[in-house]
Amino acid sequence: MLLSAACVLLAASVTASSLSKSKAGFDWSSTRALLAFGDSYTYVQGTQGHQNFSFIGDQFNLAFSRETLLTNKIVQNQTATAEGGPNWVEYLTKCGTREGLTSPQSCKKQLWDFAFAGADISTEFTPLHHNFTVSLVDQVNQFKQYGHPALKHTIKTQSTLVAIWIGINDINDGAKYAVDFPTFYKNITDALFSSVEDLYDLGYKQYLFMNLPPLDRTPGNQAKISPSPNSTQVGWYNGALAEHATAFGEKHKDAKVMVFDAHTRLGAMLDEPGKYGIVNTTNFCAGYDQPDIAVNYENYGCPTPLDEYFWFNSGHMTSHVHKILAGQVERWLQE
Repeated sequence: MLLSAACVLLAASVTASSLSKSKAGFDWSSTRALLAFGDSYTYVQGTQGHQNFSFIGDQFNLAFSRETLLTNKIVQNQTATAEGGPNWVEYLTKCGTREGLTSPQSCKKQLWDFAFAGADISTEFTPLHHNFTVSLVDQVNQFKQYGHPALKHTIKTQSTLVAIWIGINDINDGAKYAVDFPTFYKNITDALFSSVEDLYDLGYKQYLFMNLPPLDRTPGNQAKISPSPNSTQVGWYNGALAEHATAFGEKHKDAKVMVFDAHTRLGAMLDEPGKYGIVNTTNFCAGYDQPDIAVNYENYGCPTPLDEYFWFNSGHMTSHVHKILAGQVERWLQE
């Protein structure tokens, strides 16, 4: 029992240390650009992207010129994110939140988003959702080959924050695998941080990692007797992320490594939704993807507007939740 208690305390201390800020300095007010990698929680539509999936390119079109990237624009409309409106990186940078088209270069904090909807970390562990999907590993490879060379005279590495939110598809796709899950999550986060090492080698020293939301509480899981993934699996993945972030920070003393506890913040919204103007946390509006949903939501059997729902659909949160979360992230970064 004493040994078990010691192990629990050790795991807790590792997680806590990774959630705190490392010794390297960081100043959000002087940050001029944000590089984003991840999945549908983070992707934004670009005029040069794969429709409904990316800002630029896909697995069959990874290459692009400097001119193509720099003239690419963020699209903002009902279908330009997986949330029905701006998502957390757009709210955080205040770049691309307005209806229509926005050049990242026109923003005070430029948003260059290489996330791809449906992405997992690596095909070594889980298959692609589509043959055109760009995994996290390939997002970073694409950035190394084409993005960084195109942006090196536009943004400065020392005033750029790298934001990564990934693992949602990995844990969903692998939830029923016959594997030892703590080991499985360690292995996929090994692959994640191997790619982070590549970004570090390019000169990027400031990192923001978002841990997994409470995926056991999605509408689909709330209707099940046995959620999949369950809260234990989510906790194991978040623990693996925290441990890797800590190890990366210890290895690279000149890097600023931050893990934002999205799981706890979003869990608090689900526990006390009224504080955030949310009235529905158990399901979603069936007409969420209809063009007139914003004004005619009642026609689709929805008693309240989408902004009063936590969940936009079976697996994504509403733009309203992303806005609240981005505000919390920004205040945390300012501290």
